This record gives sequence, structure tokens and C-alpha cells, in this order.
Amino acid sequence: MLPESTFSLVALSLVFVSALLLTVGLTGLVRRYARRVNLFDVPNQRSSHEVATPTGGGLSIVVVFLGAVIGFYFFGHLPTDVFSALLVGGALVAGMGFVDDHKQMPALWRIMTQILAATFAVAMLGGMPEVQLGDTFTDLGFAGDVMALVFTVWLINLYNFMDGIDGIAAVEAVCIAGSALVISSVADSGFITTLFVVFTATAVGFLVWNWPPAKIFMGDVGSGFVGFVLAMFAVISSSLGILPIWCWLILAGVFVVDSTITLVTRVVNGEEWYSAHNSHAYQQASRRLKGHRPVTLAVLSINLLWLLPLAWFASARPEFGWWLTMVAWIPLISLSLLLRAGRPEADA
Repeated sequence: MLPESTFSLVALSLVFVSALLLTVGLTGLVRRYARRVNLFDVPNQRSSHEVATPTGGGLSIVVVFLGAVIGFYFFGHLPTDVFSALLVGGALVAGMGFVDDHKQMPALWRIMTQILAATFAVAMLGGMPEVQLGDTFTDLGFAGDVMALVFTVWLINLYNFMDGIDGIAAVEAVCIAGSALVISSVADSGFITTLFVVFTATAVGFLVWNWPPAKIFMGDVGSGFVGFVLAMFAVISSSLGILPIWCWLILAGVFVVDSTITLVTRVVNGEEWYSAHNSHAYQQASRRLKGHRPVTLAVLSINLLWLLPLAWFASARPEFGWWLTMVAWIPLISLSLLLRAGRPEADA
């Protein structure tokens, strides 16, 4: 008979391979659907791509992951609060994204749906967990719950902002969830490890189609959903004492820093922050390097060689989490400023 640890590894491996293959196959079907209904992302002066490309492929991530969530729950492997937060909140965000991919929805409707989904999910999970600052654990109370809500809505939107060149959003999802899986694997982390496995597998499966040159884009249905799920992972794992919030801020550093610096710069310059643009640091870099692949590979390298080791250290020594987050972010902030994130192409 196999030892329990070996059996668990085999089971998780089967879960990973199954989710990956399902996502690959389903993405292919979604691509055929997008081509049949003329669902294309057509390049314009603000685009970073040059060829009309099918979009909405992130639907495969939604279907496979939420299908796994439902299955785990009904087999008794998932708590009711986690199941409800992921299923209801995720379905709301993905549903609005799906509609928006097919027919441009008013910004107010989108943000209100996101707030509703985030509020429900955060409430189901019991709000913001305690935050460790040095040797002190601080319960931020209602203010912390508001911070968790804002964090979730911001992650939903920044993931949409950062999904602008081939492969970058899928690579970031693989790196964040995969790194969380690696770090948490040293602890008896239970159901959250299985969720990390499934989500990482779906991101890898989609990346098969999205790697430069992309054959399909994630679309709002996928980007918003991925941002929501990662935010939920941060709240859930922090509440369980498996991965402190600092780990997630470090692992998501590339997207958080680029999108935040870009937004702040545009607001300071008096631009409409909500209007379409192509001035993110990663977009500036893709123009300088004359391609998407070098930037996507650079993001992969930064995540694996810089952010993962720091997040691992923050997990082992959470009392240093705040400082490690700053150490992780400072080079990213400097790089974003060097690439003139948020400034028009003519000024970059």
C-alpha cells in the first residue's frame, strides 16, 4: 500500500493533469465559438497587438475552476463559506465579464457588480483576518473589512488593465498561484492546496493557447475572474494562517506596482484614468523590445527569481512581512518609473 503522503501527491498530480487537459480542450472550443460569433479583439491605436484575435478564452478557466469547486464541495472537501464565496462571487464577476466581452457594458454596472461580488465573498469569509506587523497581530476590524473589499475590487480591475500583451496575464496567474502552491506545500494546508493546484493547472492550460503569438485572448470574463480568485486566495490562506497577506502582495508585485504607478501618474497628469490607453510599463517595454515574448519572459523571470524567494521568506518570517514587501516592490517601482509608466507613448 502507498504511504498517505505518496497517495496525496498522486491524487494532486491527477487533479492537476485533469484540470490542465480540460482547460486546453475547452479553450479550443471557446476559440471556435468566438470565431463563429465574430468575437474578436480588433486592434486600434491603443492596442498592443496588430492582428484581430479571438477573445473570451478565459471562460475555460472559469468553467473548469468553478466546476472543481462544486465537485470538491459536494464530496465534502470544501467548507461552505469558501464554496459560497468562490462560486457566487466568481460567477458574478465572470458573468459580467462575459456580457461585457459580447456587448460593452456601462462602467457603473461593471463596478457595482464587482463591489457586490467582493462584499458577499468577503462577508462569507468573515472579513479581513488579523495582520501581523512585527511581533504584533492586529485586528483591523471594520476598517480591515473595507480594505479587503477594496483590495478585491482593485485586483479584479488591475488584472483587466494588465491583460494587454500575449501571455502576460496567464503567466502571472501561473506564477502567483504556483508560487503559493510551492510555499504552502511545506505545511498541512488541506483544501487550499487543492484549490491552488486546480487554479494553477487552468492557468497553464489557457497559456497553451495564449503564449506569444496568442491564438486567443483571456477577455474580461477571464481577467476579472482571475483577479477575484487570487484576492480570495489571499483572504482564505491568511485566515487559515498558511500564507500571510504579505506573501500575496509580494507575489502579485509586478501587476500591483505597474497598474498602481500607471493609474497614479495618469490621475496626476489630469487624464481620464478610466479611459483606454497603452501606457503601462509592460506596454512601454513591449514597444522598446519590439515584441510581447521578451516582456512576458521577463515577467516570468522576475516572479520566479525575485518575488518567489522573498514571498517564501515572508511566509517563514511573517514578522518581517512589511519590510520584505517593500524590498520586493522598490525595484519594481523603479523599473515602472524608468519605463515611464502612465505617460503617453510620445512622452515615453
